[in-house]
Amino acid sequence: MSLKKTRVFFLKQERQYHEHCCVPMCTSSSKFNGVLSFHGFPRDVQLRKRWLVNIRRDKFTVTAHTVPVLFQWNDYSIPSPRLSVWDRVSTPEPSAGDEQLMDCTPAADHDYSSVPEPAFLDTAVDKHMQLEEKIDALMKEIQELKLLSTFGIERFAQSDVNIRFYTRQSLQPIDELFLFLMYLSVGLKEQDLANRFNIHTSTVSRIITSWTNYLYTLLGSVSIWIDAEIVKAHLPDDFKDFPDTQVIVDCTELKCQTPSSPLLQSEMFSTYKSHCTMKGLIGIAPHGPVTFVSSLYEGSVSDKELFRRSGLADLLTEDMAVMVDKGFLITDCVKCKVYCPPFLKKSSQMPAPSVLLTQKIARLRVHVERVIQRVKENKLFDSVIPLSIAGSINEIFAVAYLNDITTLSCYLKVWNTKH
Repeated sequence: MSLKKTRVFFLKQERQYHEHCCVPMCTSSSKFNGVLSFHGFPRDVQLRKRWLVNIRRDKFTVTAHTVPVLFQWNDYSIPSPRLSVWDRVSTPEPSAGDEQLMDCTPAADHDYSSVPEPAFLDTAVDKHMQLEEKIDALMKEIQELKLLSTFGIERFAQSDVNIRFYTRQSLQPIDELFLFLMYLSVGLKEQDLANRFNIHTSTVSRIITSWTNYLYTLLGSVSIWIDAEIVKAHLPDDFKDFPDTQVIVDCTELKCQTPSSPLLQSEMFSTYKSHCTMKGLIGIAPHGPVTFVSSLYEGSVSDKELFRRSGLADLLTEDMAVMVDKGFLITDCVKCKVYCPPFLKKSSQMPAPSVLLTQKIARLRVHVERVIQRVKENKLFDSVIPLSIAGSINEIFAVAYLNDITTLSCYLKVWNTKH
């Protein structure tokens, strides 16, 4: 069976006008290409504005014959011109196999309001940001490699296991401080603390000694003695009869374990406590803060001898005054005034002025006794002190008074006023 070939004739159409593309640099026209499809601008005002923006043409007026042909779906390019319609072109008949290979997928719809592809500058900015991120990651990796190549605290700062391995610390510093405060305030034994914190008894002893020396050095580096001008500026109204009082002193005794040596027993035995004790001198300012803490001495020493050994007399000047109890016969030891309750002497009855003076001094001296009692609330001082800590008992005694909250608050108040 043969197919009959037929000839196709195309008639040239005559028009009064020709359509042209309005996109800049485009030469497409219906004058030379009658089969080219042209589209008019939409009537919607907003959509028309978007078209005008996309074609990028200044000082352009839309007319009835203004039609664009460059769009996103044709890659913004003009197709190659076709042969003239008057030229006869022989097209071979498609076979059955070719029809199956033909792509029947419909073309994508025209999107006249599509946004152009990103500019080259936007792509460069994105690449720059990606490169910066890679540089930061590489710099961080270099720093980590440097830390691994050096041996120091910065390398092991984030590893508690390594810190404990190289420093032999079984607890964190905050836990060690908590253990020391429990030992001081609650008075727990070292074996009890070892069981509570799950560490060895020797470790507990080392922690207590270390924190005692550290706090003694830290708190002892601050001068607690207050100048006479500052004391007078904060002098309470109750001291109006004793305006030059610089310090109020009193002694305190701590019971300790009885030593095996008879000589030491006789030196440390206190007739007042009927026990072996350690004796210390405490001084406070009239407005409350502790201004003097002496070392601990044997319990048999007198108040006068303890005052002389403590060195407090060297801090007192002629324009100052010290308030003491009857046991302090220190008039010949200091060059300042001494406020002391009067003695009965040879009289059978104390005169009325002496009774009033005794009551006034006793009412003011009670403040130093309250400070001593507040520190003695620490169970370590309330019980019998073992001789095993005799080497560090002076530091523990000083830290207990310097760590008092009321004392620290008074220091801060005076410091703020001074500065």
